[in-house]
Amino acid sequence: MPWPTWQQSFVATIVCVVVLVVLRRRRPSRPGEAVLPFARELAILCGLYTLWRVAKKLPLAQSEQAVERAWDIVRFQERIGLPSELVVQDWILAWTPLAWLSSLYYAGVHVPAMIAFLAWSFTFHRDGYPRWRNRLAVLTGASLLIRFVHVAPPRFLPELGFVDVTAQQGLDVYGPVGTGVSGQFVAMPSLHVAWAAVVALGVVDLSTSRWRWLVFAHLPITVFVVSATGHHWWLDGIVAIGLLVPAVLVERVATHFWHRIVDTGHRSGVDVGSGESATDEPGRVAAK
Repeated sequence: MPWPTWQQSFVATIVCVVVLVVLRRRRPSRPGEAVLPFARELAILCGLYTLWRVAKKLPLAQSEQAVERAWDIVRFQERIGLPSELVVQDWILAWTPLAWLSSLYYAGVHVPAMIAFLAWSFTFHRDGYPRWRNRLAVLTGASLLIRFVHVAPPRFLPELGFVDVTAQQGLDVYGPVGTGVSGQFVAMPSLHVAWAAVVALGVVDLSTSRWRWLVFAHLPITVFVVSATGHHWWLDGIVAIGLLVPAVLVERVATHFWHRIVDTGHRSGVDVGSGESATDEPGRVAAK
């Protein structure tokens, strides 16, 4: 199934915004009020997706030296003592079922896991959902900026012995270079690992169930799979996880300032969320 285009997601964003504005202005009944948060979040997510797809079309990417940058990563990893990704790739290739399962995990779990996490946190942990949605947005945006400087993944260095395991197993997710929703030379940092970190740490943060640690396993499994299949260097995953730290800090600072703005608006009698005065209707409490 092809990914939605930026035009389709942009139209979806506009539709959600229109629905949101209409419902707010009509001061809807309870069914309408139940739709409001869904329309708002869908508008935000569709808008972010639109920005992501449009950003990929900007003529800023530097592909000319992508393979040379990959060699720089190989040499750097050797200097700091990281083992070669060939160790895990040779291991899974020695057992075909594991190679197939790794390829299936790489191709089929990345996006569904994130969708499931967002739906779960929005439905059952509404208070914590904005926190992790914003961290995801900041982390993805930071990753996208870094990825404008292209780096080739291990599978583009066959002289070292790397192969594209997913293609070998009939689960190729990219196709020819220059096609598909994701670029072929954007190994650094790994969005697979970045999103897995959000899912794993988000579930551990929001849930109190002892089963949450099973979900946390999604992160180390993803780190293993992306390297074993020849799609990412160890350093791609390390940088992706490291970016979550500034993403959390940015989210906290932004949330702090937003709360200060909202509190100031409430003290002045203005509902920041809707732009209406708290005194428009006697006895009406401004929505938070």
